[in-house]
Amino acid sequence: MSVPTDVVEIFRRRTRSPLRPRSSDLIPIIFPTFRLVIPSSDTLILGEAEQWGRNVFVIAQQKPKPENLRTKEDLAKLNHGMLTAEDHSHIVRFLKRAVTKSYHGELVSVVTLIDTYGADISMESASRYQAFFIAHLIRDFLTIPLPTISVIIGEGGSGGALAIQMTDRRAQFDDALYATAPPESLAAIIFRDPTKVREALMLSRPTAEELRRLGIIDHVLPAPKLVNDVNGYAKVLGAYLEKTVKDLARRKLAALIRLRRSRAKSFGVYQEEAKNRKGLWNSFFRLTPLRRKATPLPDLKTFSLASHDLQPGVDWGEDSDPAVNPEEYVKCGDMTLKNSDHATGCGAVIPLSQFMANHYVCPNCGRSLIMGAMGWINCLADPDSFQEMNRDLSAAHLLHPSLMTPEYQAFLNRQGQRTNFHEALVTGEGAIYGYPVALAICEFYFAGGTMGVVFGEKFFRLTEYACNKKLPLISLCCSGGARLLEGVPALTQMVKTVNCVTRLKRYGLPYISVLGDPSTGGAIASYAALGDIIIAEPNALVIFTGPRVMEARGFPVREEDVRGETLCRNSRHVYERLDFYGDIRGIHEVAERRDLKRAIFKYLEYNRYCQPVSNRYWSPGRKVV
Repeated sequence: MSVPTDVVEIFRRRTRSPLRPRSSDLIPIIFPTFRLVIPSSDTLILGEAEQWGRNVFVIAQQKPKPENLRTKEDLAKLNHGMLTAEDHSHIVRFLKRAVTKSYHGELVSVVTLIDTYGADISMESASRYQAFFIAHLIRDFLTIPLPTISVIIGEGGSGGALAIQMTDRRAQFDDALYATAPPESLAAIIFRDPTKVREALMLSRPTAEELRRLGIIDHVLPAPKLVNDVNGYAKVLGAYLEKTVKDLARRKLAALIRLRRSRAKSFGVYQEEAKNRKGLWNSFFRLTPLRRKATPLPDLKTFSLASHDLQPGVDWGEDSDPAVNPEEYVKCGDMTLKNSDHATGCGAVIPLSQFMANHYVCPNCGRSLIMGAMGWINCLADPDSFQEMNRDLSAAHLLHPSLMTPEYQAFLNRQGQRTNFHEALVTGEGAIYGYPVALAICEFYFAGGTMGVVFGEKFFRLTEYACNKKLPLISLCCSGGARLLEGVPALTQMVKTVNCVTRLKRYGLPYISVLGDPSTGGAIASYAALGDIIIAEPNALVIFTGPRVMEARGFPVREEDVRGETLCRNSRHVYERLDFYGDIRGIHEVAERRDLKRAIFKYLEYNRYCQPVSNRYWSPGRKVV
């Protein structure tokens, strides 16, 4: 065949070709009895077909065809080919319909066809809990009691693809691409230039062969010679689906679900390391006392009275004399080395020790800074109660050697100089008003708290520890998304962490998710959106795609619509539209940082007293060791 070998040529000539067959071209050929069940949109097709002795439920994405882009209005529409929150709501209900039919005795299989730039990043979808829908769909595909198949027929972009891609069998055409983010978005994030598509593609390595080697897909389908050969694509795809549907029909559902869980646990862990996991099990549960002292944030801008042009006031006394009291200070509105926006602060001069004790919140106007893991541990856990797990686990222990490039290693080294912690997630056991809990705290000052293979593995190990010790799990999300430098293995940590949450549910353990500022990307579209209780700080940015990327792609940004307080206030509409939101309840409560610990304790204590005495998972006087 004549598919180009250069990934950039594949992207330009094949994957993004306007002549490439769309789902609506392939479905009538493969499924002659196909009928729409829910009216399709420009981007989503949902329907059923009687094929191969089963009722096949088809979920298909598609990008626009040339005829869909003829008017100025069409060209001005920025979210063509991206699933919206409403599309995701349709899929959730469609899956429930499939499960209901199987309960009534019908033989049902689910097939998904993926061709999307990614999830819709408009403010409308974001304010309607787009990230929460993605997390719930990942969970549904991990737990659905039906055989499932996915095929990337064109482009698989970010969470928009991942939401319906983690199935029992996963295939991809060899001229299709699947990446952590569309190359334009990836270039905007990493290179601050959305035109650097070549550099982004070379970094993400989204080809089918690469993804099969990493275990993201399990089968590569040969594309026909001509990119507009609809019958050629349909023939290959139809043959694969027929064989796979029949094969899965012979397997027990319980075995398929166990395999999904096992695969999710292994995502991001290099094969050789996976073999050694059993021998390392004892090290999973090893606790190390946290001996680090609270230090100022790495970008915090401080000054002393002696070096600052301040005029003494009427209360200037001996304690304020720079010669007697050399304490450092911060000025609200000019608190970080990277922040030049003085208009958003009140200008109050605050002693650094007081500022840190108040969890980096201005006591005068309430303006806050993004807080690191040590600050959050001090905010949420009892003093000196936190003990860390897997402190020294690094990407070099887990990641496939081909992804540990010199550039990535240099990046990790630079991040390690900004914080005393060794990765973007800090895990361990602590206590909240004397009650022992498992804690997962994001370290924003290590690579922006991004989810990578270490993040996912540490979350998995903490979940195992919580289940073993019967502890409630508390997570603090303060993340910038997926670790783009790791490629698709970082994206799959969304699946891994969602799988961890489902394990907690099987054990009947409470899970409380706290959303700090910011809660974005893969973190909010996975484990952080699945808490039994979700609490946010008022100004927390809660959105799948960050404002900078939205602006770079031409989308208008209204950050106030996706802040914790606004989203919590809008959560009341969820109960008025349960048909739309399904199991999603939004944000249950907003609490200032100084009140978060009490808010968590309130739900923990309520849950404990609702348990039968024999089932209570802690005793009030239990000592944390």
